[in-house]
Amino acid sequence: MSRSGKFSVYILSNFARTVFYIGVTNNLETRVWQHKFDNGSVFTTKYKCFFLVFYEDFNDVRNAIAREKQLKNWKRSWKIELIRKENPDLIDLEKFFFF
Repeated sequence: MSRSGKFSVYILSNFARTVFYIGVTNNLETRVWQHKFDNGSVFTTKYKCFFLVFYEDFNDVRNAIAREKQLKNWKRSWKIELIRKENPDLIDLEKFFFF
């Protein structure tokens, strides 16, 4: 999960890793901070999805949006399998490269 592109598709989860939120942004660091401390979205606030468990970077926003839509249509088990390929323990990735 290297940081090479300008646009990121990301998955946030709650503390128990039972709820997932998928989004797209052109500034992953700022967007994750907004979800945690400001006004990310009604969904992430309601379900306390503040933990970054997965992201993919893209150079083209159209590809990032297409990937976001694809992931949103996936079954839950597929999403978990995708996350676990890159982040087997579902740790909060924000702690490792932000701020």
